[in-house]
Amino acid sequence: MARRYGRPGATAPRRLEPKRPRCWCCGGPLGVAYPSRRRLTTLDEGVQFPLVVRYCRTPACARYRRPYRPEEESAWALPHGELGLDVIALVGQQRYREHRSVPEIPPALRAHGVVVAERPVGHLTERYEELVALRLTDARRLRDRLTREGGLGLAREGLQPDVGHEGLWGIRDCVSGEPLLARSLLSATEADLAALLREVQEAWPVPLLGGGADGQQAIRRAVAPALPGIPHQLCPFHYLREAARPIYEADRHAKKERKKAVRGVRPIERAVDGRTDPAAEVTRGYCLAVRSALTEDGRPPLCASGLKLHDRLRAVAASLDRVAEKGDCRAN
Repeated sequence: MARRYGRPGATAPRRLEPKRPRCWCCGGPLGVAYPSRRRLTTLDEGVQFPLVVRYCRTPACARYRRPYRPEEESAWALPHGELGLDVIALVGQQRYREHRSVPEIPPALRAHGVVVAERPVGHLTERYEELVALRLTDARRLRDRLTREGGLGLAREGLQPDVGHEGLWGIRDCVSGEPLLARSLLSATEADLAALLREVQEAWPVPLLGGGADGQQAIRRAVAPALPGIPHQLCPFHYLREAARPIYEADRHAKKERKKAVRGVRPIERAVDGRTDPAAEVTRGYCLAVRSALTEDGRPPLCASGLKLHDRLRAVAASLDRVAEKGDCRAN
């Protein structure tokens, strides 16, 4: 779909020039090749950039008459792009963190004053994926980061989208939070997983401090020959999940029994259907409260849905007891 709104004009001109006065190949002077202009739209404003492009004047230089553009230009936007890097970052955030569809992203950008049609959003998403891939595969940056941390704590996890398909296995450093390796494997045998661990160990000259993973037997058997002497423990999430499973099962059973005792809500609603007197309104309110308590779930084991249902039904019962003590509201 074509863009239906005009892009706002530039309001803040900023002149950009190369930082180097001389050529880095031969040391000769850099002359002005030609002036240029570039207009960018960022999340804050529209910027008009007058650019100064220089070139080397030494005929014997390898960069003779080759354009040398300002270094700061690449910090604002990608080559030949009309939108700033902050706009691309917002598109990626809306698409992958907020899980918004492509038609939902242009209104979110217009809230920041950036007018974009639906079709360019797909291109911006691809540019975002390319930038993320470049960052994850920047071996020099990652090596410097891991060296500063002083060691690796490997976390291994696998994801199999469907039976019979390849499973995606990833290895991440728990100390820095950086992903180190990702591979698609047809099988998750001991030999396959051990090869992944050895590949990570050989790729990064940083000492291994420890590791963690879930309780799969293949992972346990792969760690011993691949990482001898390295401490290895179960993932805290999987460990706590297994420890809390008896509590979860008891809570689920209690919730099922409590729901059996309040199954007569619908007949009561039918009995007051079409009535507008105060008693009917109060009855419908109590029925709605019961339905709300039945449909709301928690996140076990930290928030047990069975206990929450018990507390809410007890509150409704206490309220009904107070109404019964006061007597019929029509008699007051």
